[in-house]
Amino acid sequence: MVDLTEIATQIKQGASELLAVAQLKADDVFVVGCSTSEIQGEHIGQDSSREVGRVVVKTLQDLLVPRRIHLAVQGCEHLNRALAIERAVAEAHNWEIVSVVPALHAGGATQMAAFENFKDPVEIEHITAQAGMDIGDTAIGMHVKFVQIPVRTSIKTVGAAHTTYLRSRPKLIGGERAQYKWGSEK
Repeated sequence: MVDLTEIATQIKQGASELLAVAQLKADDVFVVGCSTSEIQGEHIGQDSSREVGRVVVKTLQDLLVPRRIHLAVQGCEHLNRALAIERAVAEAHNWEIVSVVPALHAGGATQMAAFENFKDPVEIEHITAQAGMDIGDTAIGMHVKFVQIPVRTSIKTVGAAHTTYLRSRPKLIGGERAQYKWGSEK
């Protein structure tokens, strides 16, 4: 059995370090992909835990809500990696809401926890988040705004699950004469 307090501490530390680098602002979106099985040292999808999922969502909500950053929770491959999010956020971004409800082995324990914790949860297929945290190699890159930048934190694992952190930045476009900061011409 994993230590839920230690899991919460690892999530809070890793996500806090990411937020410090990512410089998210109010109304930005933070996506989490999470395998509760991997956190417990098992193969992804083989030992889902509602308790672990609840700790993940609560810990992230406690960190993000005061900053007015919205949490999106990626589901598993059986839902095509659809995301649980608050209806108001989906509607504000004009993201298409789809008809599905997560289950333990179709969506996963963390999405189920999001549905329990969110005020008015819905599922959407696609998102453009500004940053995210991948716990257990769940492949969140498709949901983070292009250009994604890996962020190294002091937290390499949550429980037994490998973690990856991503932030984004605007594309640098132009040719050899392009400048990227106002007033930087000489």
